[in-house]
Amino acid sequence: MTQHHAAAPGAAGSVGDGQSAFLEAVQDRLLGFLNEQERVLTAVSPETEPLIAAIRDLSAAGKRLRALLLLWGWRAAGGAAQDPRPVQAGAAIELFQSAALIHDDIIDHSDTRRGRPSVHQRFAAAHRERGWALEAGDYGLMGGILAGDLCLSFSEALFAPLCAGADPAAAAGPGRARAIFDLMRTEVMAGQYLDGLSEHLGREDPEAALERALRVIRYKAAKYTCEHPLLIGASLAGADEALLTGLSEVGLPLGEAFQLRDDVLGVFGEPAVTGKPAGDDLREGKRTVLVALAHAGADAQQSRALEDGLGDPRLTEDGVRRLREILRATGALERTEELIREREQKARRALDRLEVSPQVRDGLEQLTRRALHRSS
Repeated sequence: MTQHHAAAPGAAGSVGDGQSAFLEAVQDRLLGFLNEQERVLTAVSPETEPLIAAIRDLSAAGKRLRALLLLWGWRAAGGAAQDPRPVQAGAAIELFQSAALIHDDIIDHSDTRRGRPSVHQRFAAAHRERGWALEAGDYGLMGGILAGDLCLSFSEALFAPLCAGADPAAAAGPGRARAIFDLMRTEVMAGQYLDGLSEHLGREDPEAALERALRVIRYKAAKYTCEHPLLIGASLAGADEALLTGLSEVGLPLGEAFQLRDDVLGVFGEPAVTGKPAGDDLREGKRTVLVALAHAGADAQQSRALEDGLGDPRLTEDGVRRLREILRATGALERTEELIREREQKARRALDRLEVSPQVRDGLEQLTRRALHRSS
């Protein structure tokens, strides 16, 4: 496979300038790699082109939070600004994120992603437009599953050369990065399974439901969104155990707060900003921390109303408004905001303890604000 060594950002300039240059390099690496894979697929048949087109369109957007955290983990460990490795690792982790989004939308029956049709719905729409045989929905699921699987394969293809020949049992360096990358993928799948399991279990004892929801947040989202990207970047640059521990203490609470904010936006966010219909998480039956806290504080009537609406795909806007009011009245929204603040404060205290350069500290501080004080 041809390697595209895109330039990483230089040391000069502001934090914002460095991040912009890095993200541009990640985007170039992603597009160059996907162009290579398009040639491979279309050599099999030109009819496979929609797979790459769907991946390319999805991967072209997003917050790129994981890639940026990987960059600052790299820089925290003294990684050189011009080294191409964090660019390639950033592209790999963004492709893993694309795989997770595609499969998550299938599992959740989500029709939209970032204001556009989700990947499986994109394939289903193509089926309907062409009047093909059999069911458009089945074709959409097939296309979406395979596109997600390709993203997983592509992510590995980009990441593996960075750790070639390294020992995954090593305490530092590329071998450590390899081990964290592998652990991250396994934990996300475990967390995704637990998330789906919680929906099918239905209502539980409030304390057990809250514990399960917090575990899902940690393993499905928090660790791979913030903690592991920091550790992968730092490990690639040869970080010692003390720095990895310090970065973990920043990344884990930051990731948990990020997902809690996502859960709030999934119910109370504005569709024009989030790119998702209002109350989509309620229609999907998400057993979030927000829902667990609502049940813990609800009376019998509120609990029945919450259970009747949760997971109903036909839930109207009026129904969403009623459930939102229950989430407010039970104190669930207020308590979730408190949990976000507690974790933000914990991450900031850990960041204050980190022995890193002012530029790295500023970069991580900016990402913390961007991750937690947002509307999408």
